[in-house]
Amino acid sequence: MTARTVETETVARLVADAVTAPSMHNAQPWRFVFRPDDEVVELYGDPERAMTRTDPDHRALHLGCAAALFNLRVSAARHGLGARVRLLPDGSRPWLLAGVSFEAAVDGGDELAALYDALRRRHTSRLPFGDEAVPPAVLDGLRAAARLEGCHLTVPGTWHIETLLGLVHDAEHLEETDPLVRAETAAWTGGDRSPGPTRRDGVPAEAFGPRSSGGPAPVRDFGRDRPVPDRGWAVFEKRPRLALLGTRGDTRADWLLAGQALERVLLRATADGLATSMTSQPLEWPELRWTVRDPLAATGHVQMVLRLGYGPAGPATPRRPVSEVLEVR
Repeated sequence: MTARTVETETVARLVADAVTAPSMHNAQPWRFVFRPDDEVVELYGDPERAMTRTDPDHRALHLGCAAALFNLRVSAARHGLGARVRLLPDGSRPWLLAGVSFEAAVDGGDELAALYDALRRRHTSRLPFGDEAVPPAVLDGLRAAARLEGCHLTVPGTWHIETLLGLVHDAEHLEETDPLVRAETAAWTGGDRSPGPTRRDGVPAEAFGPRSSGGPAPVRDFGRDRPVPDRGWAVFEKRPRLALLGTRGDTRADWLLAGQALERVLLRATADGLATSMTSQPLEWPELRWTVRDPLAATGHVQMVLRLGYGPAGPATPRRPVSEVLEVR
């Protein structure tokens, strides 16, 4: 393969697609540097956007940045480019998470490019899903998507779903009793966060979804501590369809694999007509995280709990402009 000349304008388009990725509290903890002389895009984690209380080891930050990295790969494929990725390329720069060089289209590019139309249709949905079962063939496709990124996706049985919902409730209780966690969450959610010149990150109130009128909801309730006018109430599914994304190890490299697998699964689900959200609360507490795994399945280290189903897509959340996240050196 020979290197492919990539213009700055093209890189800007790739980054604009990359930043549609999900991240914890929509903090968008990424930064891109394009080096035209080397034709390399570097992806950095942004420590200024880290959750120091709920994500002290930066696991969720790695997942979010890696999801953006996967979107960059999808966008590159759509533009006829292959993306050659090196994870953690320089141990002396811990915030440098990946380096990406470009070449002529490679095998698998068509499959990546086919996910492009889902990039801007994928939104986290904190709305109720219907009772329609997800077909086995669709679940098999999601499992295959995770495997392509070196991870595995398992669908827990009824008893384990009940356990997971109990762990979500336990995590919510721990959050309620920890003022530092509550303050960190509040700093990134609600308030005047509509797209505009002042704030283009965080979770705006219109993305909270309704309150649950039938017991605990399978989604994080960002509005527990603050009134949201006209938010409304709804009945959520009693037995949500959950899936566990896992890795064999639990290193920084594993987290970067998991973030790419997460986004591939989410885009595949979106393309298949599913609505999605993430239920990460138990994973944010060390005393709960290990119990999330299914002891009867080869789950390994659980990196994300996904909620899948048929229902309305959530609203788009704001994104920072490319000019804020891309530097050309």
